[in-house]
Amino acid sequence: MKLLGAVEKPFYAAVNPLVERLIRAGVRPNTITTVGTGLVLVSALAYGLGHIRLGGALLLLSGVADTLDGQVARGGAMVTRFGAFYDSTLDRVGDGATFIGIGAFLLTAPDVAYRTPAVIACMVAILSSLLVSYARARAEGLGLDCKVGIAQRAERILGLGVASLLAGAGPSALLLEGLVALLAVASIITVIQRFAYVYRAANGIEDVRPRPRERAATLDPLAKGR
Repeated sequence: MKLLGAVEKPFYAAVNPLVERLIRAGVRPNTITTVGTGLVLVSALAYGLGHIRLGGALLLLSGVADTLDGQVARGGAMVTRFGAFYDSTLDRVGDGATFIGIGAFLLTAPDVAYRTPAVIACMVAILSSLLVSYARARAEGLGLDCKVGIAQRAERILGLGVASLLAGAGPSALLLEGLVALLAVASIITVIQRFAYVYRAANGIEDVRPRPRERAATLDPLAKGR
Protein backbone atom coordinates (compact mmCIF):
# COMPACT_ATOMS: atom_id res chain seq x y z
CA MET A 1 0.00 0.00 0.00
CA LYS A 2 1.18 3.55 -0.75
CA LEU A 3 0.72 4.74 2.82
CA LEU A 4 2.87 1.93 4.18
CA GLY A 5 5.49 2.60 1.52
CA ALA A 6 5.64 6.25 2.54
CA VAL A 7 6.60 5.42 6.13
CA GLU A 8 8.83 2.45 5.30
CA LYS A 9 12.06 4.36 4.62
CA PRO A 10 11.79 6.67 7.67
CA PHE A 11 11.03 3.64 9.85
CA TYR A 12 14.07 1.72 8.63
CA ALA A 13 16.24 4.80 9.13
CA ALA A 14 14.95 5.15 12.70
CA VAL A 15 15.62 1.51 13.67
CA ASN A 16 18.97 1.22 11.88
CA PRO A 17 21.02 2.25 14.97
CA LEU A 18 19.24 -0.44 17.01
CA VAL A 19 19.90 -2.98 14.27
CA GLU A 20 23.60 -2.15 14.36
CA ARG A 21 23.71 -2.49 18.15
CA LEU A 22 22.01 -5.87 18.00
CA ILE A 23 24.51 -7.06 15.38
CA ARG A 24 27.47 -5.85 17.46
CA ALA A 25 26.02 -7.57 20.52
CA GLY A 26 25.85 -10.85 18.62
CA VAL A 27 22.07 -11.21 18.92
CA ARG A 28 20.82 -13.91 16.56
CA PRO A 29 17.86 -13.22 14.23
CA ASN A 30 16.06 -16.33 15.49
CA THR A 31 16.25 -14.95 19.03
CA ILE A 32 14.52 -11.75 17.87
CA THR A 33 11.91 -13.84 16.05
CA THR A 34 11.23 -15.79 19.23
CA VAL A 35 10.89 -12.61 21.30
CA GLY A 36 8.54 -11.13 18.70
CA THR A 37 6.37 -14.23 18.79
CA GLY A 38 6.32 -14.06 22.59
CA LEU A 39 5.11 -10.46 22.36
CA VAL A 40 2.31 -11.33 19.95
CA LEU A 41 1.20 -14.24 22.16
CA VAL A 42 1.07 -11.95 25.20
CA SER A 43 -0.78 -9.44 23.01
CA ALA A 44 -3.35 -12.14 22.16
CA LEU A 45 -3.74 -12.89 25.87
CA ALA A 46 -4.27 -9.19 26.60
CA TYR A 47 -6.93 -9.00 23.89
CA GLY A 48 -8.61 -12.10 25.31
CA LEU A 49 -8.72 -10.59 28.80
CA GLY A 50 -10.21 -7.36 27.51
CA HIS A 51 -7.08 -5.18 27.73
CA ILE A 52 -7.50 -3.98 24.16
CA ARG A 53 -5.14 -0.99 24.26
CA LEU A 54 -2.39 -3.08 25.84
CA GLY A 55 -2.99 -5.77 23.23
CA GLY A 56 -2.61 -3.18 20.47
CA ALA A 57 0.61 -1.80 21.94
CA LEU A 58 2.15 -5.26 22.26
CA LEU A 59 1.03 -6.16 18.75
CA LEU A 60 2.83 -3.10 17.38
CA LEU A 61 5.96 -4.01 19.34
CA SER A 62 5.83 -7.51 17.90
CA GLY A 63 5.67 -5.94 14.45
CA VAL A 64 8.85 -3.99 15.18
CA ALA A 65 10.57 -7.21 16.25
CA ASP A 66 9.28 -8.87 13.10
CA THR A 67 11.10 -6.21 11.10
CA LEU A 68 14.28 -6.29 13.18
CA ASP A 69 14.98 -10.00 12.72
CA GLY A 70 15.23 -9.66 8.94
CA GLN A 71 17.30 -6.49 9.20
CA VAL A 72 19.73 -8.10 11.62
CA ALA A 73 19.96 -11.23 9.48
CA ARG A 74 20.81 -9.26 6.36
CA GLY A 75 23.03 -6.66 8.02
CA GLY A 76 24.95 -9.27 10.02
CA ALA A 77 25.22 -11.78 7.16
CA MET A 78 23.22 -14.30 9.19
CA VAL A 79 20.58 -15.23 6.61
CA THR A 80 19.86 -18.98 6.68
CA ARG A 81 17.23 -21.24 5.17
CA PHE A 82 16.18 -22.49 8.59
CA GLY A 83 15.89 -18.89 9.79
CA ALA A 84 13.51 -18.13 6.92
CA PHE A 85 11.44 -21.22 7.73
CA TYR A 86 11.41 -20.44 11.46
CA ASP A 87 10.42 -16.83 10.92
CA SER A 88 7.64 -17.60 8.45
CA THR A 89 6.19 -20.39 10.61
CA LEU A 90 6.11 -18.29 13.78
CA ASP A 91 4.54 -15.42 11.84
CA ARG A 92 1.61 -17.73 11.09
CA VAL A 93 1.36 -18.57 14.81
CA GLY A 94 1.13 -14.86 15.53
CA ASP A 95 -1.55 -14.29 12.87
CA GLY A 96 -3.76 -16.98 14.33
CA ALA A 97 -3.15 -16.10 17.98
CA THR A 98 -4.15 -12.46 17.53
CA PHE A 99 -7.59 -13.25 16.15
CA ILE A 100 -8.09 -16.10 18.61
CA GLY A 101 -7.48 -13.64 21.46
CA ILE A 102 -9.91 -11.13 19.98
CA GLY A 103 -12.46 -13.88 19.40
CA ALA A 104 -12.18 -15.01 23.02
CA PHE A 105 -12.86 -11.45 24.19
CA LEU A 106 -15.87 -11.03 21.90
CA LEU A 107 -17.21 -14.40 23.00
CA THR A 108 -16.97 -13.81 26.75
CA ALA A 109 -17.15 -10.04 27.38
CA PRO A 110 -20.44 -8.55 28.55
CA ASP A 111 -22.36 -6.02 26.44
CA VAL A 112 -20.92 -7.09 23.08
CA ALA A 113 -23.06 -6.21 20.08
CA TYR A 114 -23.41 -8.77 17.28
CA ARG A 115 -21.47 -11.37 19.28
CA THR A 116 -21.94 -14.39 17.01
CA PRO A 117 -21.21 -12.61 13.68
CA ALA A 118 -18.14 -11.01 15.25
CA VAL A 119 -16.73 -14.35 16.40
CA ILE A 120 -17.38 -15.81 12.93
CA ALA A 121 -15.54 -12.81 11.45
CA CYS A 122 -12.55 -13.68 13.66
CA MET A 123 -12.59 -17.22 12.26
CA VAL A 124 -12.75 -15.89 8.71
CA ALA A 125 -9.90 -13.47 9.48
CA ILE A 126 -7.72 -16.34 10.73
CA LEU A 127 -8.34 -18.45 7.63
CA SER A 128 -7.99 -15.60 5.15
CA SER A 129 -4.78 -14.25 6.73
CA LEU A 130 -3.21 -17.71 6.52
CA LEU A 131 -4.34 -18.03 2.89
CA VAL A 132 -2.74 -14.68 2.05
CA SER A 133 0.63 -16.01 3.21
CA TYR A 134 0.15 -19.46 1.71
CA ALA A 135 -0.76 -18.02 -1.70
CA ARG A 136 2.47 -16.05 -1.86
CA ALA A 137 4.59 -18.94 -0.58
CA ARG A 138 3.05 -21.36 -3.09
CA ALA A 139 3.47 -18.88 -5.92
CA GLU A 140 7.13 -18.39 -5.03
CA GLY A 141 7.51 -22.18 -5.07
CA LEU A 142 6.40 -21.97 -8.71
CA GLY A 143 8.95 -19.25 -9.41
CA LEU A 144 6.48 -16.35 -9.34
CA ASP A 145 7.00 -13.17 -7.31
CA CYS A 146 3.56 -12.65 -5.73
CA LYS A 147 3.52 -9.53 -3.52
CA VAL A 148 0.23 -8.09 -4.73
CA GLY A 149 -2.72 -7.34 -2.47
CA ILE A 150 -4.17 -4.66 -0.22
CA ALA A 151 -3.69 -6.45 3.13
CA GLN A 152 -0.32 -8.05 3.68
CA ARG A 153 0.86 -8.87 7.19
CA ALA A 154 2.38 -5.44 7.88
CA GLU A 155 -0.87 -3.68 6.98
CA ARG A 156 -2.87 -6.00 9.23
CA ILE A 157 -0.57 -5.46 12.23
CA LEU A 158 -0.39 -1.69 11.74
CA GLY A 159 -4.10 -1.21 11.19
CA LEU A 160 -5.25 -3.40 14.08
CA GLY A 161 -2.50 -2.30 16.47
CA VAL A 162 -2.88 1.46 15.98
CA ALA A 163 -6.69 1.39 16.14
CA SER A 164 -6.68 -0.81 19.26
CA LEU A 165 -4.08 1.35 21.00
CA LEU A 166 -5.85 4.63 20.28
CA ALA A 167 -9.50 3.68 20.67
CA GLY A 168 -9.74 0.32 22.45
CA ALA A 169 -12.76 -1.84 21.67
CA GLY A 170 -15.21 1.04 21.39
CA PRO A 171 -18.79 1.13 22.72
CA SER A 172 -20.23 -2.40 22.90
CA ALA A 173 -16.99 -3.51 21.17
CA LEU A 174 -18.39 -2.19 17.88
CA LEU A 175 -15.09 -0.62 16.80
CA LEU A 176 -13.15 -3.83 17.36
CA GLU A 177 -15.82 -5.86 15.59
CA GLY A 178 -15.74 -3.51 12.63
CA LEU A 179 -11.97 -3.69 12.47
CA VAL A 180 -11.94 -7.49 12.47
CA ALA A 181 -14.62 -7.58 9.77
CA LEU A 182 -12.67 -5.05 7.68
CA LEU A 183 -9.43 -7.04 8.00
CA ALA A 184 -11.24 -10.27 7.13
CA VAL A 185 -12.72 -8.71 3.98
CA ALA A 186 -9.40 -7.08 3.03
CA SER A 187 -7.59 -10.41 3.43
CA ILE A 188 -10.17 -12.18 1.27
CA ILE A 189 -9.71 -9.52 -1.40
CA THR A 190 -5.93 -9.99 -1.16
CA VAL A 191 -6.30 -13.76 -1.67
CA ILE A 192 -8.46 -13.12 -4.76
CA GLN A 193 -5.92 -10.60 -6.07
CA ARG A 194 -3.15 -13.17 -5.68
CA PHE A 195 -5.20 -15.90 -7.36
CA ALA A 196 -5.84 -13.57 -10.30
CA TYR A 197 -2.20 -12.51 -10.46
CA VAL A 198 -0.88 -16.08 -10.46
CA TYR A 199 -3.50 -17.12 -13.03
CA ARG A 200 -2.38 -14.36 -15.40
CA ALA A 201 1.29 -15.06 -14.77
CA ALA A 202 0.94 -18.81 -15.21
CA ASN A 203 -0.84 -18.29 -18.53
CA GLY A 204 1.66 -15.75 -19.79
CA ILE A 205 -0.80 -12.87 -19.65
CA GLU A 206 1.28 -10.79 -17.25
CA ASP A 207 5.01 -10.10 -17.13
CA VAL A 208 6.20 -11.30 -13.71
CA ARG A 209 9.90 -10.59 -14.14
CA PRO A 210 10.93 -8.61 -11.05
CA ARG A 211 12.54 -5.22 -11.40
CA PRO A 212 16.10 -4.93 -9.99
CA ARG A 213 15.04 -4.00 -6.42
CA GLU A 214 12.25 -6.59 -6.44
CA ARG A 215 14.67 -9.25 -7.66
CA ALA A 216 16.94 -8.66 -4.66
CA ALA A 217 13.99 -8.99 -2.29
CA THR A 218 12.82 -12.17 -4.02
CA LEU A 219 16.21 -13.78 -3.53
CA ASP A 220 16.17 -12.84 0.16
CA PRO A 221 14.73 -15.79 2.13
CA LEU A 222 13.78 -13.44 4.96
CA ALA A 223 11.76 -11.07 2.79
CA LYS A 224 8.83 -9.69 4.77
CA GLY A 225 5.28 -8.67 4.08
CA ARG A 226 3.58 -11.97 3.42
